[in-house]
Amino acid sequence: MILEIGMKHTVETLVTPENTAAKAGSGNLQVFGTPFMVALMENAALTLMAATLPEGKGTVGTAMNTTHISPTPVGMRVYAEAEVINISANGKMVDFKVSAYDEMGLIGEGTHQRAVIDNDRFMEKANRKRSN
Repeated sequence: MILEIGMKHTVETLVTPENTAAKAGSGNLQVFGTPFMVALMENAALTLMAATLPEGKGTVGTAMNTTHISPTPVGMRVYAEAEVINISANGKMVDFKVSAYDEMGLIGEGTHQRAVIDNDRFMEKANRKRSN
């Protein structure tokens, strides 16, 4: 499969006490936490790209700009969608429109960017930080 502008992918989760703002430390209430919404959006983009990459390649998030506009209580399902809106000329940078919904409608939206990386080279770079 080749990644193309307009491709979309959706992932979902159930809001539980483990993914609330209170659990993340990003708030004090038992509602879906913004860090978990952002992670779900990233996962939608990651999953879409993973299906198009050769062995040994992966992606990392490089930018995220979101708004979280509506609370979701424990027990409701949440869905995140990522849609490819731009692919760099060399194919290494991909921009997404990201949206999140609960059973009542839109709860968050924004943009996300991912970079294609060589997994081994990326981990070598990260691990070099320990030797300094």
